[in-house]
Amino acid sequence: MVNYNALTCHKLKEMIDRQEVSSEEVINSVFDRIDKVESKIHAYISLFRDSALKEARVIDDRIKNGENVGRLSGIPVAVKDVMCTKGKLTTCGSRILKNYIPPFDATVVERIKKEGAIIIGKTNMDEFAMGSSTENSSFGYSRNPWALDHVTGGSSGGSAAALAADETILALGSDTGGSIRCPASFCSVVGLKPTYGLVSRYGLIAYANSLEQIGPLTKDVTDCALLLSIINGNDRCDSTSVPFQNRDYMNALVDDVRDFTLGVPREFFGEGTEETVEKCVWDAVHKFEDLGANYSEISMPHIVYSIPTYYLVAMSEASSNLARFDGVRYGFRAEKNNADWNVVFGITREKGFGSEVKRRIILGTFALSAGYYDKYYLKALKIRTLIKDDFEKALAKHSALITPTMPTPPFKIGEKIEDPLSMYMSDIDTVPINLAGVPSISIPCGFVNNLPVGVQIIGRLFDEETVLRIAYTYEQNSSLQRKKPNL
Repeated sequence: MVNYNALTCHKLKEMIDRQEVSSEEVINSVFDRIDKVESKIHAYISLFRDSALKEARVIDDRIKNGENVGRLSGIPVAVKDVMCTKGKLTTCGSRILKNYIPPFDATVVERIKKEGAIIIGKTNMDEFAMGSSTENSSFGYSRNPWALDHVTGGSSGGSAAALAADETILALGSDTGGSIRCPASFCSVVGLKPTYGLVSRYGLIAYANSLEQIGPLTKDVTDCALLLSIINGNDRCDSTSVPFQNRDYMNALVDDVRDFTLGVPREFFGEGTEETVEKCVWDAVHKFEDLGANYSEISMPHIVYSIPTYYLVAMSEASSNLARFDGVRYGFRAEKNNADWNVVFGITREKGFGSEVKRRIILGTFALSAGYYDKYYLKALKIRTLIKDDFEKALAKHSALITPTMPTPPFKIGEKIEDPLSMYMSDIDTVPINLAGVPSISIPCGFVNNLPVGVQIIGRLFDEETVLRIAYTYEQNSSLQRKKPNL
């Protein structure tokens, strides 16, 4: 018997189109897997079995009748619970939105549905996408399929865990400071943060507007290129969306990196990077060299300031964005009879937000306050410009940059949750990319004690083609994507 849930999207789509398998069978296969392992993983906040099966039967009928169907018709997709889904619960991993049902779809959701994708559930995440482990969810943490006592990474941990455990075929995540690439690395899947502005953010519940992007999480690079091809392109509902027409990235899937020049920045192998991770990444660099690419070690001197710069910018934007959750317009409201608005507002936010969200709101409000704006926030913006310049100079001389995705393999659940600074430092290799706005993909490059390690490929602005081509070449010359966790 074929485990359809374990297959890639592009393989399943061929089978569905040839009527070798029905969409209903695929959906049932995925939900059978969910029934078997979800209690161990906790990848989902909500599941939509009935509506998914209903949509699958409609698609099967259309295929039998010879009608044209979309590029994702019949394919199950898991959506991070930070993206609005019309008529379906959207919590952002927070108690303050535990009963929120949006009246509209996010643009990316609208686009995958137009291509026939079937949304099977909303995945677990750090509350308001604030975290690197998915331990900050108000609905309980997710577990890593490779080692159930280890974290999935965050904040898109549920999406990555669902993929690694074969509880979905495709997934969507969002990336503010590594929230797609971190769980991709920790769960041994593929995760891409597109160039800022390439994919619409409309319907994404905002955390830090100038940093965050929606992107694909997939089982291989081909599926990543396919999903990106569907969700990219201009959206008039999003003022940050660039005026580009939709692009097809399937042509980037070429197994050839001969004469490519790769830069390896020393600063991404600094303090905190485990030797075992460094070895896996350098093995990947030498693999590229064997495949015909050239590499050189380079320096990006301002990268060392990325963590403080990122957290000042992100927390300041979070302070502004989360002011809308006041218990008046939507979401959780504290019941306090005969109390004035200020009291209800304070109690609602105290009970509705988790500790990490409150910490970031407080720090962001402080950084923006009178007397401290120039000292902290404005200075962070100036350093952000220097970090962008580092990327611009490095990428002017190289086709792409190669770095670790994360400085360590996945850590144990509970190991860092009480030490915020240690947790923030785990983002050392991912946040510079968001500050610069450039594209970056994480692909599996090895294991340390059966724990996954990812390599990060960073490209020029809007040059996702090169990033995908390099990633695809590595994947085609590796067997890592065929390895599965033992659940």
